[in-house]
Amino acid sequence: MEQIEIVIIGAGMAGLSCAQVLQQAGYQVVVVEKSRGVGGRLATRRSHDTSIDHGTCYLSPRNDLFQKFISHLVEAGIVHVWTDSVYELLPDGSLRMSLERFPRYVAAAGMSAIAKTLTPGLDIRLNQRVTHITTSAQQTWQLTLENPQSDPANSPSTKLEAKALVITVPAPQALDLLAPLADSALDDQFIRQLRSVDFIPCIAVMAGYPLECLQDWQEKYGDVKAIASQYAPLAWIGVDSSKRRAPSQPVLVVQSTAEFAQTVLDMGDLMPVGRSLLQTAADALAPWLATPDWMQVHRWRYAFPSHPLPNQHLTADSELPLVCTGDWCGGMRVESAFLSGLEAASQLSQRLRNQGITPSCFWQAIAPLE
Repeated sequence: MEQIEIVIIGAGMAGLSCAQVLQQAGYQVVVVEKSRGVGGRLATRRSHDTSIDHGTCYLSPRNDLFQKFISHLVEAGIVHVWTDSVYELLPDGSLRMSLERFPRYVAAAGMSAIAKTLTPGLDIRLNQRVTHITTSAQQTWQLTLENPQSDPANSPSTKLEAKALVITVPAPQALDLLAPLADSALDDQFIRQLRSVDFIPCIAVMAGYPLECLQDWQEKYGDVKAIASQYAPLAWIGVDSSKRRAPSQPVLVVQSTAEFAQTVLDMGDLMPVGRSLLQTAADALAPWLATPDWMQVHRWRYAFPSHPLPNQHLTADSELPLVCTGDWCGGMRVESAFLSGLEAASQLSQRLRNQGITPSCFWQAIAPLE
């Protein structure tokens, strides 16, 4: 069994920011991720010769440290200001500009490019789903992993042994892994806090249209790129192709309300759901939205934390070091995940070496971007 000092489950912003500062501080770190790529909700899909952001649409920094990180990425040419205004689609179908004007940042290569800036030098093991967590007599965590892309019969599980564990996946998924330890390694209060965190779902539709549709959009709506919707069941409409440097066709991303997503979340075929959402958008904005050249649909079962914890990490009062972190700790945004990961790293270092980690470790990690 492979022995690791610290294993981090999840390669989203929380897991990556946590991993980088721990590694810069001298710890041996392995990140395991069930997906084929990194980023979590900073999700970008490559399709029809373009990148499409079907998760987080943009970033709008509020915290000084996160703003410094984004400014660093702007200087490196990875991130740019997409727009400073988001329009509102009202329940009656009318459109108005929001009074809140501030920069919304995106990556031309797709939002996952932001997460990838935190990967250099890290041992990240993709396509590795943690299925079981146990403790050993040697006072270590033992993790069983499987490749979710492979046939279990032909792909045997692997095991890792770790002195410390950081879990950065959505709280309900963390609960599935940790609940079996409630009667042994973990206290009731920790499990109750984990169980108190709720998430809401979302359906995302990605659709590409003929080039002439862009001219129609611009004639009707000018430079409108981003729409926050109160026109149910739509929650968001974004001209995703406007983020790219040389788009070959207009591509829109439509996201549903949580209430609507909840009613269709477990449907096997989501294409009719996608068509329904596009028809609603067509009714409100432009008839051609209902007839794309192509369309893809993605379900986000854990899209946004609706009841996050007030603290930036959830630390177990256990013999073995365990910290949970993510966008559901101290907020509900990508920024929250980023800051939560940094705080979790410092908390874990305090437990392991009786000393925290300063922010300088993070800037050392991203120095190669300069």
